[in-house]
Amino acid sequence: MTNKELIGLYDQYVMGTYGRFPIAISHGQGAKLYDFEGKLYIDFASGIGVASIGHGNPAWAQAIFDQAMRLGHVSNLYYTEPGGRLAEMLCERTGMSKVFFANSGAESNEGLIKLARKYSREKYGPDRSKIVTLLQSFHGRTITTLAATGQDTFHQHFFPFTEGFCHVPAGDLKALKAEAGEDTCAVLLELIQGEGGVLPLDPAYVQAVAAFCKERDILLLLDEVQTGVGRTGTLFAFQQYGITPDALSFAKGIAGGLPFGGFLTNEKCGSVLGPGQHATTYGGNPLGAAAAQVVLETLTDAVLAEVIEKGKYIQEKVLAMNSPYVTTVRGLGLMIGIILKDMGHKELAGKLNEAGLLALTAGSETLRLLPPLTITYEEIDAGLKILREALTSPQ
Repeated sequence: MTNKELIGLYDQYVMGTYGRFPIAISHGQGAKLYDFEGKLYIDFASGIGVASIGHGNPAWAQAIFDQAMRLGHVSNLYYTEPGGRLAEMLCERTGMSKVFFANSGAESNEGLIKLARKYSREKYGPDRSKIVTLLQSFHGRTITTLAATGQDTFHQHFFPFTEGFCHVPAGDLKALKAEAGEDTCAVLLELIQGEGGVLPLDPAYVQAVAAFCKERDILLLLDEVQTGVGRTGTLFAFQQYGITPDALSFAKGIAGGLPFGGFLTNEKCGSVLGPGQHATTYGGNPLGAAAAQVVLETLTDAVLAEVIEKGKYIQEKVLAMNSPYVTTVRGLGLMIGIILKDMGHKELAGKLNEAGLLALTAGSETLRLLPPLTITYEEIDAGLKILREALTSPQ
């Protein structure tokens, strides 16, 4: 098959809900991808943060194969070993108490919302259901998680949205306290607002929010769908913020490429949801859980320390380019945002694609980099060379 033939199949048979770049990917290895004509692309996107341990990882592929030959699916009416082992690994490495397995980030955030509302209803009655989130946040594309998202551009077309959400500016503790009244059951935060423009929250602000929530028995929920699973240099970003949430969601990189997600809770919230009150057919399936175990085994303390160093390396190299189009670089670990001026971020991403570097956009002016956590320095340098040429040459 050629690139053109594959694109033609999509044009004919697949709904046009994505603004796809005209690139057809055939296969990959590490942080390198290839199209059907053999063109090489350095991957600074990792499938929007999903291919956490790179493409074609032998241990990951072998684990999926072995598990598929043993057991593919039986549903959550029964116990399977991969799910139990993975739950143990996640709780032991985070200090959390319980886990619920889902399939995607939006679904995982829906679980957090249900958890918070049931916790508050049982303890305080039906009039304590509001959830406070931040402006520029993004929590998913279901009707409810769109309502939780603090960006007006997503609040279109699909009315009516789920009620019970309000949005306050990030970093404004006074505004958050003003909104989080007696009717509030939870505050939901991204520690780094990914889709909003790679916007890290200030640790002092997060700690103050955590203290406020604890004082009022308002659940502190963290959306770690993008920041989790080693992306920022610790298994979860909260481990660098000096707090412990009541519950947090995860997805994207957890299974290295298979659809998988879930949420973790502390002891207080571990028994809130009982039989029949939250469920999924595929969540925690043996294939995804086996793949996720390999991801966690790969992300040792040494590898996570390298994620931090590689992130610093990329940021320093980009700033050293002295590009007239770059105002600043921000992020944590291998979640990096390059803030642009006088150059559109979508136009730059297209230019990079053509030159052989896959990158993402975020917000209104940010080029977003989410390379595989196992990317080599050789691959980083190859990608930075392409980026330098695009950022230092006239448009």
